[in-house]
Amino acid sequence: MESITKKRALAFLMDTAISTAVTLGVEYFLRKKVKSEVVHALVTPTAMLWALEYAQLRKNGQTIGYKAMGLVLEHEEGHTLSDRQIIKRMAYRDTISSFHYLKNRQAFEQQQGQCLPHDSFAGTVVKEK
Repeated sequence: MESITKKRALAFLMDTAISTAVTLGVEYFLRKKVKSEVVHALVTPTAMLWALEYAQLRKNGQTIGYKAMGLVLEHEEGHTLSDRQIIKRMAYRDTISSFHYLKNRQAFEQQQGQCLPHDSFAGTVVKEK
């Protein structure tokens, strides 16, 4: 596993921990209004993770975890990240990208860990600052 891939994994774990804390706060108020456990188990955590990640990436190209690890997400051609790119990247990462890893672990990392399948799909690359 490449060094940058390890940093990306740690950054994602940090972002997930932050998202979990926010989700617990939101669920405290949501439980009184919404009785469906499906919403609390699947929808709320995913929505919180995506909303926090989207807001942070849209604002400055980094999440809190990426900033702590010294990483930045960029358009592969140097342009500013678009809304569509960020959403495509998150959706692909949380759905189809897992199958790519299970199918062929050796080919999962590209460009020394800067580009994973969800990055290729969205046209993004992660670089060290």
